[in-house]
Amino acid sequence: MNSVLPVGVIGLGRMGTIYAGHLARHSKSQIVCISDLIEGRAQATAAELGVESWSTDYRDVLENKAIKAVFVTSSTSTHREVVMAAAQAGMAIFCEKPIALTLEDTDQMIAAIEGNGVMFQAGFMRRFDSGYVAAKGQIEAGAIGEPVTFKSIGRDPFCPDLGYADLNVSGGLILDMAIHDFDLGRWLVADEVKRVYTEGGTLAFPQLNTVGDIDNAVVNMLFEGGALGNVEVSRNALYGYDIRTEILGTEGGLNIGYYQQTPLLIMTTRGISHDMVPYIIERFGDAYLAQTRDFVERVLNDREPAVDAYDARAALVIGLAARQSYYEARPVELVEYS
Repeated sequence: MNSVLPVGVIGLGRMGTIYAGHLARHSKSQIVCISDLIEGRAQATAAELGVESWSTDYRDVLENKAIKAVFVTSSTSTHREVVMAAAQAGMAIFCEKPIALTLEDTDQMIAAIEGNGVMFQAGFMRRFDSGYVAAKGQIEAGAIGEPVTFKSIGRDPFCPDLGYADLNVSGGLILDMAIHDFDLGRWLVADEVKRVYTEGGTLAFPQLNTVGDIDNAVVNMLFEGGALGNVEVSRNALYGYDIRTEILGTEGGLNIGYYQQTPLLIMTTRGISHDMVPYIIERFGDAYLAQTRDFVERVLNDREPAVDAYDARAALVIGLAARQSYYEARPVELVEYS
């Protein structure tokens, strides 16, 4: 077993920069090469993190024989091509969610992963957040009995760049954003989703209509075992980043998440106020770090992934069905995607 994992990072947007920073500061990983389509960003990130090799072509990362694992954090629309090439290169792969935009692409990726015998882990960082980890432990210990309802809220504090919101790039609000909540539902309830029904619309940012996206959606879910689910996602929580989940069981309930970044109430004659969690890194920074280190440890110790390609596929199916439900204004049975 090697004591340090040589890695590459492909895609240096918001997520890629987060992962690259964690990898550069981890004693058990060493970034050998990074790539990004924007030359200045690749060069600047390499200089900042002390990485000797950088490129604008992801294939330069995959052709580097020193690299044993790669983080694929480029646009979702590129994942199929990059992951399949990385699998053929024999590298362990970490891929941000969603791992693809279609089931056809996903199944081709899985075939390449299994055909080349490489380890693959999907990026669902909420599974590594201390609150969600504790909740999973309580459910498994029987603290709340059998889960009967699952409610998850995901609200972003601003409208994304239209280039990112494009359904052909990220998958849009339901597929890209709510997929975290769909994965949590499967994980916490420990059951598969049977049916979904979605209502949504462009209620705050009409410019999203130009790329086919929406800014608010509510997805009702029925699990195979009879439990009920509800996922709300929004682009217009202008007050801050709002991520919360509730699970009600036959013997109790769990609430996960918080509004405030600091546990401080400011009390004056004008009233009581407090700050808000501004965005993703302030809320889930520790979870991204834990997820990164978990992957490195698993590759170094030849262990199975924490979240595999089939977990990612299952969450994608829920997202595709939920999006179809919105566009067709009807309940969609997930068996339609089997």
